[in-house]
Formats: sequence, structure tokens, C-alpha cells
Amino acid sequence: AAGARALECYEPIRRPAVYDTVYEDLMVSPGGQLVDYDAPIYGTRESVEQIAPARVSYEVVPAVSRTVYHTVKVDDGGYAWEWRIIHGRKVLCKVWRKARYARVAETVVIEPERVRRVVLPAEYESVAREVLVRPERRRITEIAPSYQRVARRVLVREGSTHWRRVHIERHCRD
Repeated sequence: AAGARALECYEPIRRPAVYDTVYEDLMVSPGGQLVDYDAPIYGTRESVEQIAPARVSYEVVPAVSRTVYHTVKVDDGGYAWEWRIIHGRKVLCKVWRKARYARVAETVVIEPERVRRVVLPAEYESVAREVLVRPERRRITEIAPSYQRVARRVLVREGSTHWRRVHIERHCRD
């Protein structure tokens, strides 16, 4: 837990990434085809149809249960690493933590699930069907690709981090 005496402390040392600018020709538009499209025209025709016959189905009535609670150990405790700010410095400290416990819920079945028979009548619906009045029309025009010179930032050397052990009086042992 917070407040335990730190056994060892470390601080991160960072080296920034290095970037450069490169220029390249980039395709702005891939070109392709321009399609002038006249959509097809549809009409509708309606009729009443049986969409499902009379049938028997079975449904599950869920079980009746209740919740019982128990206390269990969720963490044995022991040594752990945690970040701390000591005299304005961010350091990683090794600390001792106590075991932790939690309440766990267990579901107990009072009445088991069962199956119930259900009779469903036939179902009817007004159905509208699409009818083609005029088919689609298309006119195609070819378009050439276009390019543009652009600057792009690229990584030359990745940044990195390494750890340096630190000693802070009355906070971190050496």
C-alpha cells in the first residue's frame, strides 16, 4: 500500500526520437471512371399472404435463484513496484503490500428451469412486391490519375528509455 518504505528507486532517462523530411510524388486522385447513372424505376403490387403456419413452440421458463456472498482472498500481497514523486522526482519504488480480500457472490438455484408448451396461430401479412417499370441506364467517362509533390516526416532513429537507480535520503535505500 502507499506509504510503505521504498527498498529500491529508479528514474527513467529518455532519448528523443529523430525525424527528417522527405519529398515524394503522391497520387491525389487515382483516376478511374465517372459513371452517369439513371436508376431503375420500380412500382409495387400488394397482396395478403400467409407468412407463418399455425405451430407449437416450447419456451424455457428460467430458473429461480438467489445470491449468497462469501469472503475470499483475491491477492496474497508481497513485494510490488509503484511510481512515487519524491522531492519532485518520479521514481519507481519496491514496496510491501498486505493480502487483500473481497466478497464473492454465488448464485444458488431455488427452482430449476422448466419448459412450457405454447400454441401460436397462423400469421398473415400484407406483402408489397417490387415490379420493374424502367431498367437502369449508365454512361461511362474515363478520368486519368493526378499527382502532387508532398513533404512527409519520417522517423530516422526511434526514441528510447532506460532506467537509472537513484538514492534519495530518507526515502530510497542505496
